[in-house]
Amino acid sequence: MTLPWRTAWTIARRDLSARFRGLRLLLVCLFLGVGAIAAIGTLTGSIERELGSRGRQILGGDIELRVWQRGLTEAELAAIRPLGEVSPGFRMQAIASKGDLTAPVALKAVAGDWPLYGRLELTDGRSVGAPPEGTVWIAQGTAARLGIKPGDTFKIGGQPVTAGGIIRTDPEQLGEGFALGDTAIVPLGLPQQAGLTAPGAMYRSAVRVKFKGNADPDAVAKRLEARFPDAGFQIRTRNKATPSTERFVSRMGEFLVLVGLAALVIAGIGIGGGVSSYLEARRNSIATLKVLGATSGDIARIYILQVGAAALAGSLAGLLAGVLITPLLASALGTLLPVSAGFTVSPWALATTAAYGLLVALVFAAPPLVRARSFPAMALMRARVAPLAADRKALALPVGLGLAAIIALAFANAAQPMVTAGFLAGAAVMLGLLALVGLAIRTLAARLPRPADPMLRAGLANLHRPGAQTGALVTALGFGLSAFVLIAAVQTSLDANIRKTVPARAPDFFVLDVPQDGAAAFRDMVEQTVPGAVTKIVPNLRGKILAYGPKDHMTRVASLGDDLPDGAWALRGERGLTYSVGVPEGSSVVSGKWWPEMYRGEPLVSLDEKFADAVGLKVGDYVTVGVLGVERTARIAALRRIDWDTMGFNFVLVFSPNALADAPHHLAATIEVPPGVPAAGLLPKLARAFPSSSVIETGGLLRDARALLDQMSVAILAASSVAVLAGLAVLLGAIAAARASRTYDNVILRVLGASRRQLLLLQIAEYGLLALVLAAVALAAGSALAWAIMVKLFEFDWLPDWPRVLMVLGAGLVLVLAFALGGSLPLLRAKPAQALREL
Repeated sequence: MTLPWRTAWTIARRDLSARFRGLRLLLVCLFLGVGAIAAIGTLTGSIERELGSRGRQILGGDIELRVWQRGLTEAELAAIRPLGEVSPGFRMQAIASKGDLTAPVALKAVAGDWPLYGRLELTDGRSVGAPPEGTVWIAQGTAARLGIKPGDTFKIGGQPVTAGGIIRTDPEQLGEGFALGDTAIVPLGLPQQAGLTAPGAMYRSAVRVKFKGNADPDAVAKRLEARFPDAGFQIRTRNKATPSTERFVSRMGEFLVLVGLAALVIAGIGIGGGVSSYLEARRNSIATLKVLGATSGDIARIYILQVGAAALAGSLAGLLAGVLITPLLASALGTLLPVSAGFTVSPWALATTAAYGLLVALVFAAPPLVRARSFPAMALMRARVAPLAADRKALALPVGLGLAAIIALAFANAAQPMVTAGFLAGAAVMLGLLALVGLAIRTLAARLPRPADPMLRAGLANLHRPGAQTGALVTALGFGLSAFVLIAAVQTSLDANIRKTVPARAPDFFVLDVPQDGAAAFRDMVEQTVPGAVTKIVPNLRGKILAYGPKDHMTRVASLGDDLPDGAWALRGERGLTYSVGVPEGSSVVSGKWWPEMYRGEPLVSLDEKFADAVGLKVGDYVTVGVLGVERTARIAALRRIDWDTMGFNFVLVFSPNALADAPHHLAATIEVPPGVPAAGLLPKLARAFPSSSVIETGGLLRDARALLDQMSVAILAASSVAVLAGLAVLLGAIAAARASRTYDNVILRVLGASRRQLLLLQIAEYGLLALVLAAVALAAGSALAWAIMVKLFEFDWLPDWPRVLMVLGAGLVLVLAFALGGSLPLLRAKPAQALREL
């Protein structure tokens, strides 16, 4: 007769400790994994909801068209006017000055109907729109730097203006993107009055549209792109108001979820070990129940209810901790987050997280449960000397269904299915690899000659004897050490990318929009003010690549849509263009030949070799670019290797002078100040002499960039540490699962005269042999996973610091061995007489 579920629960509840004694490892493992995923899911969900709900305000309209160095043509305006209210604007860099004080500002010139959605809030509590003529809304940073308060007069681009108020919150700030300076909002006509939109100046038109109906913004964007394929527009819609931010949040969130899943997978192994240890401690109880007539199904019900109750408690505790820690996590990440995440609970994210935890518990707890239910009472009684084996056929259903559900959940929530597939495949390969390594170690240990030293001989025997926990220990040690390598490789590679992308040494000043006829005066002023300063000046234009390839068979970029080749980032939007008589500094010609100094023939161009390889271009092919609405085609004369490690002028496309010199343009300059030479007076002098130019100091920008990337590095480290903690928990679980059999072994050895010192050396020999073998496996596996994260997920360069990685691996070995030995210390304190009575 089968026990009813109610009766099974009564027995299970009586046997289950209120403190879940014996199942605490299961609780800890689920708490870590579920808590990590819950916190990550809640945080990213809150950010994504914030971005989605504020799409119109962030963008400033339902759709926005941006284009460099020109306004929209009449044909373009005629195409968008029927859609609704049109609000034009400009974006550019400028200099704000008051006396000798200067500050770079991101100038936002807006029409009278701005903003189309939302309102600007000032620090005095007012909600305002566009500023009146002669007035500017300024950021708090600019006001502090220049000592400005509302009502004060100062200059922007040499034009006198009055500070009408100080900005508290700008609804469009997130959508404006990166800028070299704080925002300053001015009336639409001010840039023209200050000469900031003269032909050749570096500015962008930003035209927003507020729909009068319920048109689909994405469909409208596609129609405009099809009608004006070569206009050079950057079109954004309210559905993707901040594509780069959304992409960053999505990728970071997916990485963190994968880290949480990895922690759960690692924890799952600990769950299996913990349940095995728990059931081993109840071996006599299970045998007694079977002697009294309990069926295998009854045993399964009783202990499924106990394990299920513990799994549910661990998962709920993890969910609660994950939700409560979200505000702390958001606060710790600081400026790394694009918006204030708030405190929003996502039922779907929490339900998915709980499902992950319970499914992992099912998959890894199934083998020991099946083992316990499938054997007769006498076999359970003899389990100490005749270890039980699992019924593989009985495992197929629970393990197979659990794994299928975990995979389905992972893909249902995947922003990048290929990355998720790679992670799942990597996890499966890692588990399979560690299983094979464990089998190989057992086989090899059995066939090796027996060492003369008795402790080494016993340690070697422990690796292959019946009931040996070699497989579990290999998995635990392998995952733990791989996590150490993964963290070290990701961390050092990210640090190297920071140093490469944000170099320690860069030009002290960048200057935009230097007039061509003022280049000589500009150089003279710099030299007189800062003797010994190095000034580099280059022509600076903007253009979009429209077509490329052989002359008679060129590929139009517009025909590619979003299906761009990997590495072809220069095909997206407009790029900086320049022309040069000689090979630019920091570049070297690797293919073709540079044009002569007085070249007057067919227009030529030189490309970055990596970009050329990405799109399949070679010397002799052609490139067509659109500059100020005019198409210009040039033949590829040379390919260059560019040193991107500096923050000097690095252009993907460099033309011969006769290709672009006739286009309206200004110059850009860098200034490098000799060490120890004061340059405090340079910026004010340049601002007064060249009011339409923008002078930017790089020191603060570099510090801010490094701080932001450092925060990202800390976030990755903190998230990955969860996997390390789970790995250590698994190791303790494997030790706990082997404790009963190890107690038996140690007691017999103690009776035969072994000292505690010898037993400790025995543990060191066993774990040391395993750790040394697994160090090589962990180095390969952890490095491969770190490469996939850096290159495929974050699209960074693979630049690990191998000495540091090896040092971390060595420290991980020491830590893992310390935990392993610490977990074994209770075995040394076992009293032979008491232990023999319990066998």
